[in-house]
Amino acid sequence: MNNVMENLINENLIKNYNKYYRLAYSYVHNESDAMDIVQEGAYKAILKSESLKSVEYIDTWIYRIMINEALGFLRKNKRESREIQEEDLISKDTYQDVDLRKSIDMLPPTERAIITLRYFEDLEISQIAEIVDENMNTVKTKLYRTLKKLQLKLLK
Repeated sequence: MNNVMENLINENLIKNYNKYYRLAYSYVHNESDAMDIVQEGAYKAILKSESLKSVEYIDTWIYRIMINEALGFLRKNKRESREIQEEDLISKDTYQDVDLRKSIDMLPPTERAIITLRYFEDLEISQIAEIVDENMNTVKTKLYRTLKKLQLKLLK
């Protein structure tokens, strides 16, 4: 059973590499750091494959690992307040609005994850709730509250 789960996790990691990379990049804004995060997240997912209880939650489970890796990387490297460099903006980033990007970077981790997963990864509220381990209504409330916060910040 463990080899089967490992194979399914490997397939999911390969199939969704770009999604996980974009997610990591949205946190660190650096291509090589994002690749390192995805690589470390993939390693941990394979290493802990026996802890995944159900195949239907593979994607959610890996998203959670990738978010935790990105947050751990930021804590370890104290890069949350890093200035956005021009070369980062020219790269393949889906965030073209510098003010929006800075505002999202300043959000608390859960709010940042909810916004990123909903609007940049196009996930459903139910999937996001599983990833951040919150009730769906709580995720909706945090989503709308965070959108309001971003709107006020961007209008200043």
